[in-house]
Amino acid sequence: MLMNMKELLSVAQENKFAVPAFNIGSGQLLKAVIQSANEKKSPVILAIHPDELSFLEDSFVASCIEEANKTKVPMVIHLDHGGNMDQVLRAIRTGFTSVMIDASHLSFEENIEKCKEVVSIAHPLNISVEGELGTIGNTGTSGEGGDDQIIYTDPTKAREFVENSGIDSLAVAIGTKHGIYPSDMKPELKLDLLKEIKEEVDAPLVLHGGSSNPDKEVAESVTLGITKINISSDIKSAFYKKAREIFDNNENLYEPNAIYPECIKAAREVIEYKMNLFNSVGKAELYYKDL
Repeated sequence: MLMNMKELLSVAQENKFAVPAFNIGSGQLLKAVIQSANEKKSPVILAIHPDELSFLEDSFVASCIEEANKTKVPMVIHLDHGGNMDQVLRAIRTGFTSVMIDASHLSFEENIEKCKEVVSIAHPLNISVEGELGTIGNTGTSGEGGDDQIIYTDPTKAREFVENSGIDSLAVAIGTKHGIYPSDMKPELKLDLLKEIKEEVDAPLVLHGGSSNPDKEVAESVTLGITKINISSDIKSAFYKKAREIFDNNENLYEPNAIYPECIKAAREVIEYKMNLFNSVGKAELYYKDL
């Protein structure tokens, strides 16, 4: 069932689990996420970055809407890291139920004003809005980008930001980076900072750059109030590692229906591992009694 992010995360927040937001950069990745969500009865967020949407084009969103509407498992179609109003408006026109406006590179005041502008358009249409305060790092291995220097979220500023912008969820900067971490780069979350932010902010909190972080830290972040975790690189890496393995073993293979099933299976292993880690398996029943 398709819903907006506010509806989805309110249940997660109340029941102390995190909903996985998987970036679906292809029809095969969409299939993998949908299959796992239905089998594991886990709510999911179908996240699409503007660059992914430009590649997939608007017609792909119709497929996402159809898949979400023909299941009772709660799903959201979310614009990940919308960088400007044109990208946000495109998402709204094509049927997204949630949008992120990432104005974290602007000043505090400009970030609030940009979020307010998006909220004023999205909320009357029952579309949720995610904002970001602070910056997510960059490993250099992800299409989502990021900043070379992490600016951590200020807990006191976070409360003011949420209250004045009107956003429905807040992406926080507590030390994550987009992409797969190189061997010489150690991922580490500032969980004490997360505790401080949670004490100040009532809105659902979002963790970007969830790939490659230690399971123990990620699981603890959920207990401390994270209700949405973005995963992109991990599932894509699993999918394409399997694809390379298939091609290495059979260079004459060219039929998609012969190549992709094993790739989808590899991605699903990661997807379902994350669902268990985030404690979202079986949580669809919290939204519907007649599943």
